[in-house]
Amino acid sequence: MSTPPGGFEVPLWRAIAVFRVASLAYVCVVALRDADRYAHPFAAGGLVLLMAAWTGVTAVSYAHPARRGWPLLLADLGVVVGIMLATPWVIGRTALAAGVPSLTVAWLAGPVLAWAVSGGRRRGTVAALALGAVDLATRERIGQSSLTGTILLLLAGVVVGHVARLAVTAEERLHRAVELEAATRERERLARDIHDGVLQVLALVQRRGAHLDGEAGELARLAGEQEAALRALIGGATPVAPTAHGGPVDLRGLLGRYASATVSLSAPATPVPLPGRAAHELAAATAAALDNVARHTDGRAWVLVEDEGATVTVSIRDEGPGFPDGRLEEAAAEGRLGVARSIRGRLADLGGTVRITSAPGAGTELELTVPREGQP
Repeated sequence: MSTPPGGFEVPLWRAIAVFRVASLAYVCVVALRDADRYAHPFAAGGLVLLMAAWTGVTAVSYAHPARRGWPLLLADLGVVVGIMLATPWVIGRTALAAGVPSLTVAWLAGPVLAWAVSGGRRRGTVAALALGAVDLATRERIGQSSLTGTILLLLAGVVVGHVARLAVTAEERLHRAVELEAATRERERLARDIHDGVLQVLALVQRRGAHLDGEAGELARLAGEQEAALRALIGGATPVAPTAHGGPVDLRGLLGRYASATVSLSAPATPVPLPGRAAHELAAATAAALDNVARHTDGRAWVLVEDEGATVTVSIRDEGPGFPDGRLEEAAAEGRLGVARSIRGRLADLGGTVRITSAPGAGTELELTVPREGQP
């Protein structure tokens, strides 16, 4: 199930609302305890009521994403600054010098948290420095406790802002992953449908009309071209992205470039991942086999990719003249090492095998098998 936009930030805004209410409750306790020491206790009560009203306003306003803009953020900061500036008059500088806590105490951290969640570490730091400067300016004497409060505000802005940005980044990645998964599933479904219907019909038209003349032959050629284009499209629909260290590569994407009107490629509708080196070497061996087909036959070939879990097999078949047993050994002895080096050598390096089946007048079939285990 996908997360709605801004969904990861919702718990953070709710936590800020809870913090404001809890810190307001603490303000009420402190105000009741020290009311007899205030220079203007009734004015202090009015400020507490203002703080309670503003707590309700921010709880409702920040709950709506459309309202979390600069007007509300600046108003939030301004209200707290105004209450902090009124504190020396309400409490009295004598009482403050005697150690009576500021009226806002922990409640002043609300805007810092709101700025941090809305804009990250930088905004949180700016709000913390602004409120910390105002708090220090309202004190007759700056001590260790007042500096500690400013530092805690700064740490809260940085840490909460960092966590908020991480949440936003994680949400964006989740959305992209969900969209990619949905698109991949739809493409795989379409690929299966096309593979089971359209591609088979196009391949049939190409095979039946390949040797005809006139418009029928032209129709067969066009059918072959469209089949190749569709197979290439399907093969590249859901590629496996390579990692920075030569991770898995979708073999279908590498072999798709060889599909044409004369080369028919059949591959699974789902990705065929192989380690990068193994995939490229297997594709190169396939290209060498197709090059042999082009040189010794009319160029028509059929390539079949089979993903068998532990192994991947690529079969290349043609309907050329074929060759008798021992012909490959003779060619190697004569110095023609195309099959030996380009095909068997590549597969041997990968721990794979090559099986060649041919007879005069019966065409040739190569099976290139590569194991998944043990690949670099």
